[in-house]
Amino acid sequence: MNEPEARSTAPRPILRADYRPCQFAIDHVDLRFELGDEVTRVDAILQVRRAAGAPADAPLVLDGEGLTLLEVAVDGAPLGPGEYAVDGRALTIPARGDAFELRTAVTIRPQDNLELSGLYRSGGLFCTQCEAEGFRRITYFLDRPDVMARYRVTIVGDPAKWPVLLSNGNRIDAGTLDDGRSYVRWEDPFPKPSYLFALVAGDLRSLAGSFTTRSGRPVRLEIWVEPENLGKTEHALRSLEKAMRWDEERFGREYDLDLYMIVAVRDFNMGAMENKGLNVFNAKYVLASPETATDDDYEAIESVIAHEYFHNWTGNRITCRDWFQLTLKEGLTVLRDQLFTADTTSAAVKRVSDVLVLRTAQFAEDRGPMAHPIRPESYVEMNNFYTATVYNKGAEVIRMIRTLLGEGGFRRGMDLYFERHDGQAVTCDDFRAAMADGGGRDLEQFGRWYSQVGTPILGARGAHDAAARTFILTLEQRPPRGRDPKDAALLHLPVAVGLLGADGASLPLSLRGDPAGGAPATTRVLELRERAQDFVFDGVDAPPVVSLLRGFSAPVEVEFDRSDRDLAILLGHDPDAFAAWDAGQELARRVLLRLAADAAAGRALALDPGLADGLRRVVVDPARDGSLKALALTLPDERLLGQAMDVVDVDGLHAARTFALQAVAAALRGPLWEILDGEAIDEARVDRAAIDGRRLRAVALAYLVALGEPAAVERARRQFREAKGMTEGQSALICLVDHGGEPAEEALAAFHARWRGDPLVLDKWFTIQAISSHPGALERVLALASHPDFNLRNPNRARALLGAFAARNQFHFHSRCGRGYDLLADQVIALDRDNPQVAARLVGPLGLWRRFDADRQAKMRAALERVAARPGLSRDVGEIVGRALASG
Repeated sequence: MNEPEARSTAPRPILRADYRPCQFAIDHVDLRFELGDEVTRVDAILQVRRAAGAPADAPLVLDGEGLTLLEVAVDGAPLGPGEYAVDGRALTIPARGDAFELRTAVTIRPQDNLELSGLYRSGGLFCTQCEAEGFRRITYFLDRPDVMARYRVTIVGDPAKWPVLLSNGNRIDAGTLDDGRSYVRWEDPFPKPSYLFALVAGDLRSLAGSFTTRSGRPVRLEIWVEPENLGKTEHALRSLEKAMRWDEERFGREYDLDLYMIVAVRDFNMGAMENKGLNVFNAKYVLASPETATDDDYEAIESVIAHEYFHNWTGNRITCRDWFQLTLKEGLTVLRDQLFTADTTSAAVKRVSDVLVLRTAQFAEDRGPMAHPIRPESYVEMNNFYTATVYNKGAEVIRMIRTLLGEGGFRRGMDLYFERHDGQAVTCDDFRAAMADGGGRDLEQFGRWYSQVGTPILGARGAHDAAARTFILTLEQRPPRGRDPKDAALLHLPVAVGLLGADGASLPLSLRGDPAGGAPATTRVLELRERAQDFVFDGVDAPPVVSLLRGFSAPVEVEFDRSDRDLAILLGHDPDAFAAWDAGQELARRVLLRLAADAAAGRALALDPGLADGLRRVVVDPARDGSLKALALTLPDERLLGQAMDVVDVDGLHAARTFALQAVAAALRGPLWEILDGEAIDEARVDRAAIDGRRLRAVALAYLVALGEPAAVERARRQFREAKGMTEGQSALICLVDHGGEPAEEALAAFHARWRGDPLVLDKWFTIQAISSHPGALERVLALASHPDFNLRNPNRARALLGAFAARNQFHFHSRCGRGYDLLADQVIALDRDNPQVAARLVGPLGLWRRFDADRQAKMRAALERVAARPGLSRDVGEIVGRALASG
């Protein structure tokens, strides 16, 4: 069967319920790679052992794809063609006893591997990406996460072409062969699953550092990059050192090898990969200098480097039993990197940023055709489940455990988890059991979060009894939108609340029946475990203002009928930074939705003065830093506004938000100009005050340029021309492109001329145009898809243009003409032939077709049907498109 025919066959879903332990174990792996320009040879020696209880006649079935088999031998005896079976998916060896040595030799062609899965070429480099099932494209193996083995790897290559040869673990030998080729031998003393294998070879340079663990053991650190990028690695090295120290202090986790390496590559399907001791990174999350990276880039690099480092314990030392348990490592490690960033930057800004990502991406996912629980029950292609649900909602679920257990209980649970399961492949239930035992809490009901599909709704109402001096807060959990109530389990929700007086002062909370006792606090975590519960607070003299879901203590939507006045009080006085921001966003959301309704009805638009007044108080509030002010001043995104509608009013929302931007700018013109005319910020400074100041100035500039006044446009032009750093230059360019006309064209040309040789910076050029609100954005994106610098096969470039446009530019992607849909469908079809993983991630926005009006639905469905009709469609894209079409 040829490849297109194999792809077109409808695959059978893989079910979590069908998991069975592997019938064989592989204790040790010895690999030898002989790198070549055309063909690379891989010799493997596997020490195989039949698992306890496995049938004596069970054959060994090894996964393998795209391999040319040269040799097979068992215990040194070569096997003839009739003694094994091989096809495009597997190598099968008949029963050979309880323990034996299997030798195979295969050849592969990394330069032809455009899927970027397994061993492939990126520029002049060899590199690997084996998660989730890429190792089978390197050699025949039991390519599943519950098979953990110790590896020894020898890499042989031409030193003139590939002078640096890297793999997992510690270097144990190196030298030169008689034919002049170099070799390096690596050994990883810790057992690991095959998805954590890594190999990198090429002409690289490293910035080296060192770290001494708290027990006094030295560790060498190396950041490997292509020679021209060596000067952009200092921040990555410092970020790694910071993450190592933090993990020791917060979780008691020391690094366990003599060497820790990070390699930056140009072509990578993901952000980074935590391979044991040798992290392979998308260059986007390693390279930085003030001239090429923004403040947000610097923080993202630090966060991603920390995330991959933290995987050493939560993912590597303890890994997943099967891929359904992916959130076990990813949700937990996302939470750990969130806590790290909160500790090292601003906890309030980090929390707001995390919730924005969740609400924008994950809440939308919950309402789409690919909705799934954080632990899915089935999949066709595992690559499709590296999702916001598994990662971001998974982190929120574990954050709720932390809230319920308290900081001390959570740490005890984590310590117990490491103690019980080090060196094992385990499940989400194993993690939850360790948390329950370590924290001393029953988490049985809480476990339903792992199987809940959709975003639950938290309803609330309050009643004040003046005579009794009580306030009753009634909380109710309701099923996710569009879900049958019978399918919604009763969850265990931690709901953090506070009460404020009419003057904004926090009230002490005396909760009736509180078993803990003690002095009243101003924030309490209420545990909602029934469909509805009443919580009675004593000693409340007047109707309070309720601060609900402080810190976003549960990943839910809220239905709570609060007045605009109450929201304004919370915006101005709530001591919980998230709740204050959220109140402002809810106030703005209400105003914008009313404006959208007016626009749809053809009524004149007028801004509610309460919104402008509230934002003015934010600007002058000395208690808020610049980053928090910038977040509070940013109006809700059109995508978030659309989530409040049964049918997204694309045009009305865009008209409403555009009007509101200009109206707020006009109302706050004076304070906004004061921000811009304030003391200049040295662009070389990267301390918190400087970053906060730049973020606030960027928002002020965007508002003023939205008015279209010549003075503001000229200020943006001057800032762009004079900027010495990327943060100021990019923020000005965004404003100019949104404004359009000659100022935009001049700035875009200058930016392109300066940075066309730097791929990561040029990605910014594409994205800024892709997300522009200017009326000509669609035409510009269509033209950019044929630009000489656009490369569909480079994942970063494809995401920079197509991903940004389809996922972040709701108005222009959903233009009534349908050309945005056609563009995305055309590009997905073209890319699916080479890189199904990236194609599948790009096609997602078309799957939300049921959320839009009938005309747009028809055009989106037609685009999906055209993708579905492509002969040989990959499993990756086929699963997403098939589920999207079935949802209708």
